[in-house]
Amino acid sequence: MPDPSLPKVSLPNPNLFRRFWRGYIHKHTLGILACLLLMIVEGSALGALSYLLKPLFDVVFTPGGEAALYGVGFAIFGLFAARAFTVVISRTLIWSISQRVSAAMQSDLLRHILTLDAPFFQTNPPGVLIERVQGDTNAVQGIWSTLVTGVGRDLLGLVVLLAVAVSIDPQWTLAALIGAPLLILPASLLQRYVRRKSKELRNQAGQRATRLDEIFHGITAVKLNRMEDYQTKRFRAVLTSIRRAEVRSVFGRSLMPGMIDLVTGLGFFAVLLMSGNEISSGQRTTGDFMSFFTAMSLTFQPLRRLGEMAGTWQIAAASLERIYALFDARPAYPRPVVSIAVPAPGAPEIRFEDVNFAHGDQPVLRGLSFTAEAGRTTALVGSSGAGKSTVFHLLTGLLEPGSGVIWIGGVAASGLSLADQRGLFATVTQDSALFDETLAENIALGRNIAPAALDAALHAAHVADFLPALPNGLQTPVGPRGSALSGGQRQRVAIARALVQDAPVLLLDEATSALDAQSESIVAEALAMGSQGRTTLVIAHRLATVRDADKIVVIDKGRVVETGTHDQLLTLGGVYAGLYRLQFKD
Repeated sequence: MPDPSLPKVSLPNPNLFRRFWRGYIHKHTLGILACLLLMIVEGSALGALSYLLKPLFDVVFTPGGEAALYGVGFAIFGLFAARAFTVVISRTLIWSISQRVSAAMQSDLLRHILTLDAPFFQTNPPGVLIERVQGDTNAVQGIWSTLVTGVGRDLLGLVVLLAVAVSIDPQWTLAALIGAPLLILPASLLQRYVRRKSKELRNQAGQRATRLDEIFHGITAVKLNRMEDYQTKRFRAVLTSIRRAEVRSVFGRSLMPGMIDLVTGLGFFAVLLMSGNEISSGQRTTGDFMSFFTAMSLTFQPLRRLGEMAGTWQIAAASLERIYALFDARPAYPRPVVSIAVPAPGAPEIRFEDVNFAHGDQPVLRGLSFTAEAGRTTALVGSSGAGKSTVFHLLTGLLEPGSGVIWIGGVAASGLSLADQRGLFATVTQDSALFDETLAENIALGRNIAPAALDAALHAAHVADFLPALPNGLQTPVGPRGSALSGGQRQRVAIARALVQDAPVLLLDEATSALDAQSESIVAEALAMGSQGRTTLVIAHRLATVRDADKIVVIDKGRVVETGTHDQLLTLGGVYAGLYRLQFKD
């Protein structure tokens, strides 16, 4: 699924790797240097082994060579022992650093995503973002460890092995490498192909995560509408696309080692043609050939791994582009990190002054102006689409007005940091977002709550009424999205969460609209207790919940059309009276 909100990054872009190094890798420089040193020993051991084969065949395996047997034998054993030690230590160290880098990148990426505003999340589904945080960082975490391994072990090992081969016979070495220039153009084309397929694969992996996210979060609708086969068919189509992209990517990455095999075979054939006559005529010894042959044979695996590393690099490049495109995303209307001014302590007055807002080309608020007096309850009512929920999103900084000013305690909201602005509001919404954690964690939300304050909130929100029925009390898990609780219980938990915040403004958005009469009565009582000493704004569609408000503001098509108490508005006989008659016509 495309991400229109994210900036595009051109190819190639070496700055991405520079940023990656400075941001995450340089902190582990000492550990990486230690890995390099260990891998240098590992890579050099292959060259030393091939070099020792010459005295093994020319001295040890000849009459009278018994005296050199132990010396050469112990030298070979020492090489294998050193290689075994370095393999264990270097692999463990490099994997430990790799996991730390991946964890740091995932944490930073999530932290950055959480700073972005609502329009970003409207254009980037959760599944896509999950794949960015998890899939792309996993694809990247191996590239730098692969590079360290490639430089420290494979590249150095290749150089040492070639040096051994050259020391034996430079002409044989040139013959063995005769086909190497043939790899230059195909390698360049393959890198572009692999990067293109890797980007395609990462995008499709995001679609897969999105499909699963929507299916599992909408499982009730899937079952009630008998959509099991339909959703399975759609998911299977995504999997088919991923499979095809994966196969093509693997095909591209495998071509390079395959071509290296062909070139290596061609080189060996050329060496055999040259060396056969020289050895049979006595110009060269069997030890020369075995040492050279072993050195060139051992170059086979480093060459293959270096060829595969080119494909791994392209996969990482595609993922780095996606990761840093996400890091570069910014809120459409950035707020100051530190507030220019903050409201005075206590319940503040809230005033909208000629506020306009539009979703794209569709106006929602048209010069909205009203005042919610400090310490009193103000209700916003109107038909669906009037703009009530937009007011909620503007007050909490989830959206920014196109024009106009929102005053909170005499301070313009645009001059507040988002943290300070949201700290002024304790919110309860229709859809109480509970996490798959314990009841206590859902109320505290990571804050340290004094036991007395928690107990007061539990009783005020009537959570204490059903707490004894839970198997583990406050430590009872509430299930995914609070599914282990009833709708009324979830709302009471949300109210308790709002009460422990002790914020000066209580903001209620359709907080009781989905409840039955008994639950609504209990929740309404809890909200009445929670509103004491606060400025309270009630956004409601059901007028039964706002009849006791100190002031009712009627919104229609993004404008205030009426203001007054419940009785005044009924007497006026306008929009509010019409809505009231419609809801209570029986």
